[in-house]
Amino acid sequence: MLGTVTPMTPPRAQTLTAVLEAEIVTLDPHFTPAYITRTFGYMVFDTLFAMNGAGEVRPQMVQDWTRSPDGLTWTFTLRDGLKWHDGTPVTAADCVASLRRWFTRSALGRRLGEATATLEARDAKTFVLTLRAPFGLVLETLGTTSSPGPFMIPERLARTPGTERIPEIIGSGPFVFRREDHRPGDRMLLRRNTAYVPRPEPADHLAGGKVVRIDALDIRVVPDGATVVAAMRSGEIDYMQYAPFDMLSVLERDRRIRLVNFSGLEQFTGHYRTNAASGPFSDPAIRRVLLSLVDQSEVMAGMGLSDRYSRTCNAFFICGSPYESDVGTEPMQRPSIEAAREALRQTRYAGEPVIVLVANDLEAPKISSEILADRLRRAGFNVDMQVMDWASVLARRTRRDGWSVFGVHALGVDLHNPLTNSVIGFNCTGATTGGFHCEARLTPLFDAFAAAPTLQERQRIAAEIQGILYEQGIAVPWGQFAQPAAHRAQLHNLITSAIPLFWNVEKR
Repeated sequence: MLGTVTPMTPPRAQTLTAVLEAEIVTLDPHFTPAYITRTFGYMVFDTLFAMNGAGEVRPQMVQDWTRSPDGLTWTFTLRDGLKWHDGTPVTAADCVASLRRWFTRSALGRRLGEATATLEARDAKTFVLTLRAPFGLVLETLGTTSSPGPFMIPERLARTPGTERIPEIIGSGPFVFRREDHRPGDRMLLRRNTAYVPRPEPADHLAGGKVVRIDALDIRVVPDGATVVAAMRSGEIDYMQYAPFDMLSVLERDRRIRLVNFSGLEQFTGHYRTNAASGPFSDPAIRRVLLSLVDQSEVMAGMGLSDRYSRTCNAFFICGSPYESDVGTEPMQRPSIEAAREALRQTRYAGEPVIVLVANDLEAPKISSEILADRLRRAGFNVDMQVMDWASVLARRTRRDGWSVFGVHALGVDLHNPLTNSVIGFNCTGATTGGFHCEARLTPLFDAFAAAPTLQERQRIAAEIQGILYEQGIAVPWGQFAQPAAHRAQLHNLITSAIPLFWNVEKR
């Protein structure tokens, strides 16, 4: 048993108890791209713009805005009623300082920052962004879901360098964080912000009116999924962000539980990431063998996922996104061990070890990497499969040697845009976390994508980027899938989102 609600919960309050993907360790919303910090950010902080369920960017803290005919000057006016959790009003100067700090932490934000000539507050509610060069994604950037998100914080906190964590957690969002309500390693209690003024329109994913209908959100730290499922079935837990794959059939049959499935941008896409710095996969021809070797259907089956929760998808910027394309996917359409073996014979491969890193504490990376290791052996590679925890995989991948390939997955809301896609975001940057790839042709294409004035032009550029990625074998997708959330049946009006959202929901 997980125990009962303790005195940190408001008396007679209606409290929703949730277990999220991991413990919320980093509370500074700009400091890390960790998904769990982004989830915390949307609860405690707010954004200038936000994405609705159709993927459209809508104003959130902003009331209205104008754009000059040449597209270089943008003027934004904040809506009435915005207050920080300490009771002080949100000002345009706060937003300017927040954006400047976020520009230093986000790949997409950095591009907007580089295109910016000036960013200044005109008065308490108005600020002006003047560009030095065309940038076709101004609103998409200010409303991006990519992590770390463009969350607003008070100016005095935004002066904290991006390399340091802010000393206080003060937002303007629908829930309030108090340090005394946080017991690291155990639980965090977020209380409803009674001073929050929601937008008048209905809630629509991350956009619209964030009306909180519960008094408190009690976030528990419970690492074992089976324990959480048992607690949910007994009524101790109301919501679980990731239902274990091997327990989906059990939960589907329980009338007290509802599973929340996801599609499109709300799904995960898995990729095999290769090391271009050393070993066999420093050769693009050998990397390209993976295109005909990887069988996405086998990986999805290995994870125990039916067609209800998964699909094969060769589009690098995911299926169901505006940038879905089939350019360069021909070798991937009919995966075959025999085809891969023949392709390998045409390369200079001479039996060097292929070191496959397998994370034994994360279900999807573990299964995907084990399946790849088996197929590599059958195709003629000399495989050295090394098993370790995920933290060790992350540490190992920063080295230029000692690894060849591993499986990883991320959400479509991040992967669908070439400028926020974490698989290729480190291209030619010298960063030690992206496989040390440097394809010079991609850099001007990223710049052109950012400057493109229309969706059609961005789609053309994204398809060209995808063609180069597959030509060079920089990464290979291993499937697109959902890891459903689960909740008790008495929760109503829960917003369907892979980023857990707890406004609008009612507990009856």
